[in-house]
Amino acid sequence: PALGRGALTMAIELVTTDGIFALDGGEWEVTNNIWIVGDDRDVLVFDAAHDHEPIAAAVNGRRVAAIVCTHGHNDHINAAVALREAVDAPVLLHPDDRMLWDAVHPHHQPDGELAPGESLRAGGHELGIVHTPGHSPGCCCFHDAADSRVLSGDTLFCGGPGATGRSFSDEPTILRSIRDRLLSLPDETVVHTGHGDSTTIGAERDGVLQRMGELGLA
Repeated sequence: PALGRGALTMAIELVTTDGIFALDGGEWEVTNNIWIVGDDRDVLVFDAAHDHEPIAAAVNGRRVAAIVCTHGHNDHINAAVALREAVDAPVLLHPDDRMLWDAVHPHHQPDGELAPGESLRAGGHELGIVHTPGHSPGCCCFHDAADSRVLSGDTLFCGGPGATGRSFSDEPTILRSIRDRLLSLPDETVVHTGHGDSTTIGAERDGVLQRMGELGLA
């Protein structure tokens, strides 16, 4: 489904792909959300999961300002190099996840680094880069203040924080990231996630704070 202001100028579009998430010797079948933000001329692509072809088809000849990696887990970057070649766009990644990138693409480099506090722009949309470590060290979210939404990657889902307990992840860190950088947003802010259904900041607020209380986190 596509969510937007009109048939010609789409504010945000969703592509889903299926594949394997692999980490720490385990493998899991997953469906990934790829979000395309922009208009009918210029877009940003958030994550390049599993298969570049349906993503390139959705781009449909528009200029891609950047292929943005919400984080470096394989299921979010494994199609990034092929998509880069298909749409001629730079791949951006937070440097703290470079070791995850290198495990998937040892012979290719990302083209640039995501810098917290800076913004990404395409098609009349501006999204602030918010560093939210915890699910991985370099996880980032992207806040579109004008349209009251955030693209959360695997930091915050419908139902709570992203998974921790595997390499390079930490539950207290992700909870503090969400509290300090996402729960400061208005409750009605829509959260577009890396997997599954979208949610809102308000719908997830109490669960995050309750879990912090259970762990005794200040």
